[in-house]
Amino acid sequence: MGIRKKTNKNPPVLSHEFIIQNHADIVSCVAMVFLLGLMFEVTSKVAVLFITVQYNVTISANEGPDETAVNHFHHGLKDLATVFFYMLVAIIMHAIIQEYVLDKINRKMHFSKTKHSKFNESGQLSAFYLFSFGWGTSILLSENFLSNPVTLWEGYPHTLMPFQMKFYFICQLGYWLHALPELYFQKTKKEDIPRQLVYISLYLVHIVGAYVLNLNRLGLILLVLHYFVELLFHVSRLVYFSNENRQTGFTIWAFLFVLGRLLTLSLSVLTVGFGLANAEHQGLDLAAGNFNVLFVRITVLAAICITQAFMMWKFINYQLRRWREHGQAQALKKKPAAPKSKSKKDKANGVNGSVSANGADSPRARKEKLT
Repeated sequence: MGIRKKTNKNPPVLSHEFIIQNHADIVSCVAMVFLLGLMFEVTSKVAVLFITVQYNVTISANEGPDETAVNHFHHGLKDLATVFFYMLVAIIMHAIIQEYVLDKINRKMHFSKTKHSKFNESGQLSAFYLFSFGWGTSILLSENFLSNPVTLWEGYPHTLMPFQMKFYFICQLGYWLHALPELYFQKTKKEDIPRQLVYISLYLVHIVGAYVLNLNRLGLILLVLHYFVELLFHVSRLVYFSNENRQTGFTIWAFLFVLGRLLTLSLSVLTVGFGLANAEHQGLDLAAGNFNVLFVRITVLAAICITQAFMMWKFINYQLRRWREHGQAQALKKKPAAPKSKSKKDKANGVNGSVSANGADSPRARKEKLT
């Protein structure tokens, strides 16, 4: 994420600089168009497609005199419109956090360009991971997925979702889609774009896969687990930027990262490899949303395993680089200082005096210039 320099000059209308400086206001106006559309009968039907969650199904929870109606939702093509609207909301929230929180901290801390970019990235992701982790955990507790893991595969296909779960996936897709235009709005450096495109694509592929293949329960648990580990990393990096001596958080994160990969693989193999393989409903049925066939199960497990292996490979390289840098820093500290004693011959020849007389800088003067 690059550094945006504010200038007093007004850029030409619709120029790149104009769009970058005012992108939050432009997107807010677009979002207001959809909200205003709810006020008029002619446009309300179209506006509802973008703002509200679609594909509502009402089912009865209890039979008899105490029968109650419960609303559930399934997915469909109309969800693309809803995802687009909440992508606009994510862009607006991104700009609010950047301007009113992160930019103020940056001005106080006086970070370098590299730290400035990483601080902004960790600040944005920390807010998102904290919100998503808390929201996802509340859904897991309310639906009793943690206390009864059998529900991850029992009754598949899970075509119907409660409102909170469907809205959670809509917001997740909207957030990670908003990260693509943010690469342009935040003037991301060219060398950082490939790295960010890789992890944005990984998030989108896995979330869309879990959403479309009706593996939403497994996807929700894996997202909450992953977001907790990532939250710890980015919070540790924010603490490190404030005080470079505080690195305990990275040690805890390293342990939980490996544990998170093991839990992810274990849950995936248990659900897809054993649970769905022995489920009652086998076969491919697009109308019923059933994708429980051998090819799909192998593809899902392969995608998860390859992603976890890729993350472990990046993690090992990161740890090796940190240990190498730490070793070099320790070696520099232990390096003996150069001898300061001078021979009598040098003193007699007046070496120091002649150097000073010729206008050259002494070691102490050079050190003062560097500092």
